[in-house]
Amino acid sequence: MNLLVRNENPGDVDAIARLTEAAFADAPHTSHTEHFIVAALRKAGQLSVSLVALDGNDLVGHVAVSPVTLSTGQSGWYGLGPISVRPDRQGRGIGSALMAAAIERLKAMGGAGCVLLGEPGYYARFGFRACDRLVLPGVPAEYFQALPLAEGVPAAEVSYHAAFEASA
Repeated sequence: MNLLVRNENPGDVDAIARLTEAAFADAPHTSHTEHFIVAALRKAGQLSVSLVALDGNDLVGHVAVSPVTLSTGQSGWYGLGPISVRPDRQGRGIGSALMAAAIERLKAMGGAGCVLLGEPGYYARFGFRACDRLVLPGVPAEYFQALPLAEGVPAAEVSYHAAFEASA
């Protein structure tokens, strides 16, 4: 595998939608709206980071990162996700490469931190941990995880952009 991770470009948009829909088709704990969420974030100008993974000419992965709002008003925090890998290519390090690239991009942007909603056993390897100082209402605390990129984690309630309510 010759993996290249790069910024999305306009020619990737349809392939990203198809990939994201396929990646979540059989996933547990999903609303099957992830491809709509990415499109709504893009339309709203809220994709702070949108990276694709290519193996040759094949688009095999995508990660989206968007700003989140903290009840304290502190800025510089982002939400990672959705992250998608083509189903027939999962388990080969593509998701890990996208995660590492997205985290590095956030550091380069001067991000204060990143949150995500996901499986603790998977995301712990990237430094994400459940943090009782940051709360996403209605979500079990162990699945809402944070990675501070600067000093300190504020005590705050986190809100994602309205695009995360997209259903079409």
